[in-house]
Amino acid sequence: MKFIIVGKNINVTEGLKSAVEDKIGKLEKYFTADTEVHVTLSVEKDRQKIEVTIPVKGNIIRSEQTSNDMYVSIDLVEEIIERQLKKYKNKITEREQAAAAFRREYIETDYYDEDEIKIVRSKKFDMKPMYPEDACVQMELLGHSFFVFINAETDLISVVYKRKGNTYGLIEPEC
Repeated sequence: MKFIIVGKNINVTEGLKSAVEDKIGKLEKYFTADTEVHVTLSVEKDRQKIEVTIPVKGNIIRSEQTSNDMYVSIDLVEEIIERQLKKYKNKITEREQAAAAFRREYIETDYYDEDEIKIVRSKKFDMKPMYPEDACVQMELLGHSFFVFINAETDLISVVYKRKGNTYGLIEPEC
């Protein structure tokens, strides 16, 4: 695996670099040798954050973890990515070109899926065009954290969602 490690508000010491390469390097058993691993270490106040992104053809495997100790964050992020790889193995390797990024042992191993995704409820509703601000109000009235609507400005299906700090986000399709 090829590591690309950058720091934001932190000096990436040899100790940190070594810890990242050792811990995230345990995932090498899943990937081919030329797989790139993008790691960003950052510090904000007392928060020690690590973001790991592993692009593979057709997919992105990503996790971020925050704690008050960077080494704890590094341990946590490795565990999360390994769990994701086992849980979604069939989905991320089903396309032939995506499978080329993974080792044969990983592709051929069956993992027990304890948290299988199950859709337990389905809803249908009429969607009328509205402005994003009106969609935010409707979302708040419903007590939801997101709301799907037809954007009156673009006539496309869009999503508004609640963000941290009582702000809102808008997801729009690219055409």
